[in-house]
Amino acid sequence: MKGLKVFIVDDEPLMRLSMLDALEGVGCEVMAAATGTEGLAVLGTHQFDIVITDLRLPGADGLTILKTCKERSPTTEVILITAHGSVDTAVGAIKLGAYDYITKPFQMDELLLIVERVGKILGLRRENLELKEVLEDRFSFGGIHGCNQHMRALLEKIKLVAATDSPVSVVGEPGTGKELVAHTIHLNSPRRDQPLIKVCCADLPESLLEAELFGHEKGAFVGALRQRRGRFELAHKGTVLLDDIDALSPALQTKVWRALEGKKFERVGGREPVEIDVRIIGASRHDLREAVAQGRFRSDLCERLAAVQIVVPPLRERREDVLVIAEHVLKARSTTLDKSLKGLSQPSRDLLLHYSFPGNVGELEQMVERAVALGRDGEPLQPWDLCGFQTCPFLGGAPQSGCGFCAEGLSAKVAAPESAPAATLATAREAFEKDYIAAVLKQVDGSRTNAAAVLGLSRKALWDKCKRYGLSSAKGEAEESDE
Repeated sequence: MKGLKVFIVDDEPLMRLSMLDALEGVGCEVMAAATGTEGLAVLGTHQFDIVITDLRLPGADGLTILKTCKERSPTTEVILITAHGSVDTAVGAIKLGAYDYITKPFQMDELLLIVERVGKILGLRRENLELKEVLEDRFSFGGIHGCNQHMRALLEKIKLVAATDSPVSVVGEPGTGKELVAHTIHLNSPRRDQPLIKVCCADLPESLLEAELFGHEKGAFVGALRQRRGRFELAHKGTVLLDDIDALSPALQTKVWRALEGKKFERVGGREPVEIDVRIIGASRHDLREAVAQGRFRSDLCERLAAVQIVVPPLRERREDVLVIAEHVLKARSTTLDKSLKGLSQPSRDLLLHYSFPGNVGELEQMVERAVALGRDGEPLQPWDLCGFQTCPFLGGAPQSGCGFCAEGLSAKVAAPESAPAATLATAREAFEKDYIAAVLKQVDGSRTNAAAVLGLSRKALWDKCKRYGLSSAKGEAEESDE
């Protein structure tokens, strides 16, 4: 709750002071007003995360405070304080946009619990906005990192789907970017300014998942001390992403289908229908039609979701995208870490292009991020930076059991010549570097200009290394004399 900006409007001095002290005690930044008129004046000049207002106030009542607050700042959440005789009015106020109400007399811990819950929701909204900024750069229609024809077709489909309000099924292996696709659909849809709420259906048991999705009433089960809104309700006017949707039990599949069809549901332990307007995106590793054929998934729910299906191809089926993605991650991560790296060395490029990437884009991103952290300023990333092992075939050592490159036998393609293991990592790197530069010079007939281009170095940097390692060639000396 630390840092939340809270505004209290209450005409009872002792109550107002008690709430102010309690909220400041948990790190909130608090302002207070004694009348509705004063409260309206403050709302005209200040922005708050939460407004806590009594329903009955001199000057202007709590409903006026609520309406004014929502008109000026729709993202501000309002909590009403009411007496038992005005509960019906408070319930009506929730329909007007209030987050919750609390009845007098109440314990201060009850109010702090509501404020804490609002703080978590506001945090999710901020994360969505931050993620939106990232994704607009990483996964936008005009700037997606990939040149594969299937990915281009996929983007065109996303563009068409995003403009509609249809449920969507996103299918793909782990790490292919299903969640990014879902975010891209949401961020390019008419619902972009509303929340995108994600639920992983495989993370919770059925009993908890139902309450997580649809909320619960007070006393619905042991520990349900008060009413709680579920993810569907929190995503009202926005989008719900159900990851691993095929993990839903038959009972929950039925409830999701009914919510999708009727645009309403009942909270756990409740009887009153809750109306919602949400778009559902279901993500799964396998085609939902396969789950239907196996009797694990409702055919009617599948028909609604799979009517628009987006299949994200694994990275091994679009190898031309590997270096494009790797270079982008390298550049972005280098900027974050304030490092000056010279791209990927040719052996590193060869290694990436031959690797199968069982973890797909997620594995590639982690690999390059690790390499950037290990790489040395002013030099290109080397194979040992990518694998992360200080002793490996690239440096004259033994294959590593935890290395995907070693597991696929790729290291031999760019490994250093057989020799005794180096005494230190620096010595081994220098030995590899010397042999590799010599091999490249031989390949380009001794042209240091061409060798520098292959190695990703400036001619000056290559000249320094050749001098250091005692490497020379007639053509190289001729090129220097021309300068």
